[in-house]
Amino acid sequence: MPDHWFGYSIAKISIYYGQAEMLQDFADRDRSGILNLTAAGLMELPPEIGDLTWLSALLLGENQLTELPPEIGDLTNLHRLGLGRNQLTELPPEIGNLTNLYRLVLGENQLTGLPPEIGDLTNLKELHLNDNRLTELPPEVGNLTNLDWLGLYGNQLTALPPEIGDLTNLKELHLNDNQLTELPPEIGNLINLDWLGLYANQLTALPPEIGDLTNLTGLYLDNNRLTALPPEIGNLTNLIGMELYGNQLTALPPEIGDLTNLRSLVLGSNQLTELPPEIGNLTNLYRLELKGNQLAELPAEIGNLVNLAFLNLDDNQLTELPAEIWNLTNLVDWNRHARVFSELVRR
Repeated sequence: MPDHWFGYSIAKISIYYGQAEMLQDFADRDRSGILNLTAAGLMELPPEIGDLTWLSALLLGENQLTELPPEIGDLTNLHRLGLGRNQLTELPPEIGNLTNLYRLVLGENQLTGLPPEIGDLTNLKELHLNDNRLTELPPEVGNLTNLDWLGLYGNQLTALPPEIGDLTNLKELHLNDNQLTELPPEIGNLINLDWLGLYANQLTALPPEIGDLTNLTGLYLDNNRLTALPPEIGNLTNLIGMELYGNQLTALPPEIGDLTNLRSLVLGSNQLTELPPEIGNLTNLYRLELKGNQLAELPAEIGNLVNLAFLNLDDNQLTELPAEIWNLTNLVDWNRHARVFSELVRR
């Protein structure tokens, strides 16, 4: 078992696909502050890891770690800690000592919970918790008020704590592929959100407070169980993309027409029987996906969407189209569309 790192004494030490079992002697090496042991075959960390108190970055992703020693909490100068793609089932409470961390990567592990001490990491800007087995978040997560990126996709969350609303600096919140049935009204406090991913959950409704997220440019709600949208959705006037594929929507509120910056609107595989005339206000739309609904007709205002390049009306119940559909001359594959329009346009 080696007592040194292959004689390396360099500014940044990176060991890939090798054996890395001990840290003895390393503390006396050139102290660049970065230790990269990505994919090094590590099955455990020795307590001596706590001796490397000068480290600013510790990268341990793609190993086979099942636990962290309490001494990890001695690395109080760490700014970055990468532990993605391991087999961690829990975190020691000492993780809360790492109060200088601004980036913590824990994605693709087997975490079933987070210790309350996670809330002590108040300087965190990025927290990656994707693809674990989390069923809930501790309320202390609300203490992480400097977070601007939070990734929780691919877990088993059924609810969010009200304290999620305290993360008012968040710009991106990734919650897709969970089991959420509702959102707390406090979600509306996240007024700096730019991107909200909620697809592949079990949401049946959105709280009115969703309309307070006026800085959103992307809202992704595919594959939920939504039957309606609140009128407050019309407040999201900075939206560029909104996806609602695979829900149970039967109608759209007139306020949909207030989203005049929308470029992409995906409404496929719902139960829409009609579109409100206000749809014609969305003159910046580039893509409109309506496949797999129950539309029997389209409003004449559809002809106002002269910037449309992609329009999918397949698998509906359309027997005729308004003459204004001919205004959509920027559609890709115009000849194919023109043949369909010729058959269905009202005469």
